[in-house]
Amino acid sequence: MNKKTWVRAFFTFILSVAFCISAFASTSSIDYENNPKFDELYRIKVWNLPGGTVEVSSDEGKSYEQVGTVVFPTQKTNSESYKASRWVPNGKVAATAVNAIHIKTATSTADGSGIIFSLLPKELLKKPRYYKSYLSPDSSIYTDITAGESIFGGGFAPFVGNMVMVSQPAKPVIPLPKDYVPQLGDKIYILVDRPVDYPKEIDFENRFGGRITIKYFSGLEKDVAVVLRPAIGIGRFEGTKYASVGRIRANHAGVIDVSTSPLGEIGGFQIVPSRHGSEMKSVLEMTQWMVIGPLQDGGEMIEGKAPFFKFFIKPSYGPNDIEADDWEKKLLDRFLLEVKYKGHDDWRPMPSIYFNEYDLSGDLPDWANDALAAVTDFRILFPIRSDP
Repeated sequence: MNKKTWVRAFFTFILSVAFCISAFASTSSIDYENNPKFDELYRIKVWNLPGGTVEVSSDEGKSYEQVGTVVFPTQKTNSESYKASRWVPNGKVAATAVNAIHIKTATSTADGSGIIFSLLPKELLKKPRYYKSYLSPDSSIYTDITAGESIFGGGFAPFVGNMVMVSQPAKPVIPLPKDYVPQLGDKIYILVDRPVDYPKEIDFENRFGGRITIKYFSGLEKDVAVVLRPAIGIGRFEGTKYASVGRIRANHAGVIDVSTSPLGEIGGFQIVPSRHGSEMKSVLEMTQWMVIGPLQDGGEMIEGKAPFFKFFIKPSYGPNDIEADDWEKKLLDRFLLEVKYKGHDDWRPMPSIYFNEYDLSGDLPDWANDALAAVTDFRILFPIRSDP
């Protein structure tokens, strides 16, 4: 048995055992995070018409500022979406990313996954080379907004679980009805709120059985989950092209996607919950995913649960932040990942690791499978400003 086959067999065994163990675990440690009080940060309004405006309000809808335009509207939803959308309630944001926002309208009777429609940046008007992220061209509202900017991770992105509302011509604004299908002229609203008690960081011990600890500005610290399998390698997660090193690329009910590559390059790793991970062959066999599960004290899974997969995390970064007039505010509002290495106690920047053009197709090069082997800890730093 060669090394690659042995590693895959070992990881498959470990994750199978981890899933069985975590099936008896409880989410009691994250009840607080899943029942928070909220404050509204801003709201997004998208007018589903050719040339319709994309606007943002920071005063609860009293006034809006235009941030983009609709290039192509949609009048469809997609009933064959990604499986993790099953853990998001209807009428909510199902995924937030630098290259897409997905909104769930209902649940498919075929496999239980979500029925969704999407908002997309201008780069997706033409499918990029090697693109393998979830994409549904016909059920998407295409905008002229650049990937990684504005509502796509540039400071106005929503969180998973945010409420979505709609107003049709000459009708009031209402919560998104079940089985909603966008119509021309509809105005779609995303109410972007977040928990009032917001953490300053989440720390991950990158080892089998490692602790995952949330730390609040108040001084409260508590373990909220466990690492069932560490992240050792990096993979070709295409959306990382639109996020910089150490930044959140995407968050949905079954993933935190982290970029290890500079803007324009591809490379990263993902954090996934154990049940969702056990359903994906690539997670079972490869090293590019950290698999996490609940603390082992009794019953429920963490798919679609805060603080990892709802309410708390979103892409937020702007490459030109330092040049903005309000640069201090922007820098304090961003998420960042840092690492610790074997033999060192200090936190350091995420290493810049990415694939060249030759390695973007075919089998992964061997070096990618253990590119993060020296990393003992990761931490997600939340916005420094604790007040919305």
